[in-house]
Amino acid sequence: MKKSIGIWRSWALVAGMMIGSGIFTLPALLASYGSFSFIGWAVTGFGAMCLALSYSYLSARQSGLGGPYFFVQQAFGKIPAAIVGWGYWISLVSSVAAIALSFSGYSQNYLPILASEPLYSTIFSILIILFFTAINLWGVREASAVQLITTIIKILPLLLIGLAGILFGEVTEIPAVNPDDSNIFKMVAALCLLIMWAFIGVESATLPAEDTIDPKKTIPRASILGTLTALAVYVIAMLGIMSIMPLGDLQNSASPFADAARLIIGDTGAIIITIGALFAIAGTLNVCILIAGSILLAGARDKIFPSYFSQQNKQGTPIRALVCCAVIAITLLFLNSSKTLMNGFEYLLIIATFAALIVYLATSLASIKLQWQDHKQGQPLSYVQFSIALLACSFSLLAIWGAWVLYQ
Repeated sequence: MKKSIGIWRSWALVAGMMIGSGIFTLPALLASYGSFSFIGWAVTGFGAMCLALSYSYLSARQSGLGGPYFFVQQAFGKIPAAIVGWGYWISLVSSVAAIALSFSGYSQNYLPILASEPLYSTIFSILIILFFTAINLWGVREASAVQLITTIIKILPLLLIGLAGILFGEVTEIPAVNPDDSNIFKMVAALCLLIMWAFIGVESATLPAEDTIDPKKTIPRASILGTLTALAVYVIAMLGIMSIMPLGDLQNSASPFADAARLIIGDTGAIIITIGALFAIAGTLNVCILIAGSILLAGARDKIFPSYFSQQNKQGTPIRALVCCAVIAITLLFLNSSKTLMNGFEYLLIIATFAALIVYLATSLASIKLQWQDHKQGQPLSYVQFSIALLACSFSLLAIWGAWVLYQ
């Protein structure tokens, strides 16, 4: 089977997975923190880079289908890998449901009926999941091409609104707010949990390793470049939108960037930004479905998932795995159909992020163990790379603690 994913398609998997529903919806969730949220962005951005560098080391050392699952299996064996595989898959299918809801939120600008009843937005989200599952059933080459196009399109409106907000708004007047009056350490932990949603995908390039051209070089480069791209776009976009919109209005917005564009350049701007947001969220949903299918396939081959899901067609597409992921995501949507759109999104976001952080913690520990294992076998130990793995592990623990802070 001919490999189809080069450096730019691999970059698009990472940047495209990150730059999606997170940045387009998180401004509303973070508005209650005001300028304090940028402390969370700084810490989370640093943690995400440490994770990206850890994945770069692991991929350069040896790449394999399943990414995090594969690395944990190398370091700790099948049982820990099985726990990671299940946790990662739960994170992915929860993300599919949350991203589909985010798509519905921005679609309300064109389909106001979606805002009148939670069930309508749920049904619409289901149709979106089915559409992008169909694209992935078509083949990995086609799915990665869609990802590259949507990633390029999605970056432009975010930078446009971000720069316009910085130029015409008042950056210095963004208030600092601590909504729970907790100490600064607890506040940062809570922010890290919420903001990490925007960085889920740092591992994306590692997953379709079998379809990647020269994976030992391509995957590390794409992981680092994709994470840096996302971080730069996030900082500009968040500064701009908080500078131009009152925090009270931002907190109650289902489509923050469209509302900000309306303030800056009128209804035409809102239409342009909404279209850009829909492309962005669609791209993230596309790659999330692709990755969910890949991890289910990898686990089925190693018997941690039912072997039923190991079947592929002539193009290498894991049809049964993709269909199963869609069914579970749709089930999650139905279970949350009674909640408002934003409440349902936040609930699914926290499930997905918490499960992903467990995976990131496990792969950080795998990096530490494999580096030490290689050192004991006579290879030189890189103290920089070892320190990066320790920092990635520490950050994962901090963000996991954020779940307890939010729900204590």
